[in-house]
Amino acid sequence: MKYNHLIKENKIKQEKAYPGEMKDLFSLAERDLKTAEFVVTQDWDWAFAVAYNSVLQACRAYMLSEGFRSRSVEAHKTTFEFMKLALGKEYSDLINYFDRCRVKRHKAIYQSKSAITETELKRLLSEAKDFVAELKEFCKPEL
Repeated sequence: MKYNHLIKENKIKQEKAYPGEMKDLFSLAERDLKTAEFVVTQDWDWAFAVAYNSVLQACRAYMLSEGFRSRSVEAHKTTFEFMKLALGKEYSDLINYFDRCRVKRHKAIYQSKSAITETELKRLLSEAKDFVAELKEFCKPEL
């Protein structure tokens, strides 16, 4: 199985979604996209963090569609490791980009004010919208 090393390293566990959980996660992702667009005129750092969260929630829903959930230690990082394996080479550049956004978000939230540029924010918003919609389509039979 392509996820064996993540299981062996205790990064993910096999788990079924509870009824409605995937739908709820996609609702959160879509809410976060709207919130990020609203906040963009007020605070680029916070809008970036919320847009990043939309991607994370959609990825969590996709993981559940595959029957897995991240464990709590380094859950964000593990989610993107999983997604690279799940979606393959075609998506590796995009998943690597989102993983870099994870690091940038951490810096913006916990370490430094004004860490995000307008260009970075606009790119993440654009990529997040497309990716959330695409993952939702992948998971449609499960929703």
